[in-house]
Amino acid sequence: MPGRSRLVARLFWTSLAGGAAAFVYGAPALVATGLCLAAIGLHRLDRPRRIRRLIRNLARQHAATLALRRRQECFVDAYGNRIDDGWVREREYFAERTILPALDARGYGEEGDALWETILATIERAAAAYPLPDEADAPEEGIAYERFCAERLREAGWNARATQASGDQGADIVAERAGVRLVVQCKRYGKPVGNGAVQEIAAALRYWSGDMAAVVSNAGFTPAARKLAAATNVVLLHHDQLSELTPVREVGRRKPGPGKIGPSKVGPGGVRSSLAER
Repeated sequence: MPGRSRLVARLFWTSLAGGAAAFVYGAPALVATGLCLAAIGLHRLDRPRRIRRLIRNLARQHAATLALRRRQECFVDAYGNRIDDGWVREREYFAERTILPALDARGYGEEGDALWETILATIERAAAAYPLPDEADAPEEGIAYERFCAERLREAGWNARATQASGDQGADIVAERAGVRLVVQCKRYGKPVGNGAVQEIAAALRYWSGDMAAVVSNAGFTPAARKLAAATNVVLLHHDQLSELTPVREVGRRKPGPGKIGPSKVGPGGVRSSLAER
């Protein structure tokens, strides 16, 4: 094993150098060599603890996101069974893309396979221990949930309003901030949202001449939805993440077109907005 080979090499060269020094300096060199060998041995014995601490620190560093993904990706089906397949995939993805590269960078890469179950258990504990807002705060009724999400966006500095139920072309909320127009579809579900919602909001982005598109849900998203969202630049969010959403415009995204959401007005901070005030 690479780690054991490095340990043997360190012990060998330290002993060799110490033995040579002992011929010149006598007993003091032997004592120093012994102390160096003991330090190398103790450092090796402490290796498992350092690895576990690194894993814990990484899991805790991302605990908020992990806890949210855990909530999103676990649900109860129509038969009363708890379905956590999505969370299992997410947990393994985090382990493979974040934990293992960090172990490898610190020289612990060879330990990854042996510690796989420990890594997953540590991620689970970090996600379960992180306190999330009460999910009951979000309304269950569709229109009320849309207004709830719009209010979250307004608290984050967006000039947001819920659209009319008919003629919205898939957009439940249209918001603007810093000249960037965002279209949002809201889904209050008891199971992961499929790619139909992504298709609808991608079409709504063009209809509303928007710069950003997002699907917001209390639940998670299916693998097909995530794949399509990545291909269409649609952001998938939990409603608790709306407070952190910032404006982003892709170069050349919006083209001049007829105003579809009301007359131009000056919003907070002097930003021009085409959202009709309510």
